[in-house]
Amino acid sequence: MKPKTKKTTKPQADSSQIAYQGIRRMLYTKELAPGQKIAYRDLAEKLKLSPTPIIQALKWLELQGFVLHEPKRGYSMAPFSLKEIEELYELRELIEPSLIPATIQHINRDGLKNLKTALEAHFSAEREFYLKERLFKNKEFHMTLASLSEKETQIRILQNVFDMLFLKYGGNYLPMSSLTATDQEHQEIYDAVALRNLERAQNVLKNHLTNVKIQVLSSVKKILAEQERSPF
Repeated sequence: MKPKTKKTTKPQADSSQIAYQGIRRMLYTKELAPGQKIAYRDLAEKLKLSPTPIIQALKWLELQGFVLHEPKRGYSMAPFSLKEIEELYELRELIEPSLIPATIQHINRDGLKNLKTALEAHFSAEREFYLKERLFKNKEFHMTLASLSEKETQIRILQNVFDMLFLKYGGNYLPMSSLTATDQEHQEIYDAVALRNLERAQNVLKNHLTNVKIQVLSSVKKILAEQERSPF
C-alpha cells in the first residue's frame, strides 16, 4: 500500500511576512492611499493568501502608523496628515545631526567609500523629474551616513521615519528648483565628514534638513489648497 504523503503548508509566520511585504509594495505603487478603506478579503485574493495572514500584516502596519482599525468598521489607511509630515521631518532634524559625532568617530576608509558610492548614486539618478529612483537614492545617502554611526536603535527609528515619508506619503514634494541645491548640500556634507570636520558636518546637515522640511511643507500646503479649490 502506497504511504500517504503529508501535505506541507507554509508556516503562518512566513505567510504573514509575505502579506506584510505585499501590502508594503502596494503602498509603494500607490495601490493603497491615505484614508482609503481596506477590504482585507480583496487583499487576500490579490496576494493569493488566506485572510488570517493579511489581518496579521495589517496589525503590524497599524502599529507602524500606516493603518487604522475601528471596531465594526474594519481597517483603513491612516489619513493624510500635514502635521505628521512636519513631525517626521522634525524627527530627522533631531536624529541625523546627533549621529554625526559617532559617524566621524567610527568612519574608516571603507565607510567613506560607501558614503561616496551613495553620493554618486544620488547624483547619477534620473534628474528630469524627482522620481522614486532619485528619492530612494537620496534616502540611501542619508541612511548610509547614519549607519556609519553604529547607533543601531536610532538608525532603526530613522528607517521607520523614511518608511512613513516614502511609503505613506510618497515623499515626492520637492520642487525641481531644489534639486541642484540638494546635490550641493549632499556634497558639502560628504566633504565635511571626509575631513572629519564635526562642526561643519553638523551645521550643513542641519541646514539641509531644515531647507528640505520648509520646501516640502510649502509644496504640500499648495497641493492641499489646490485640492480644496478643485470642483472635482
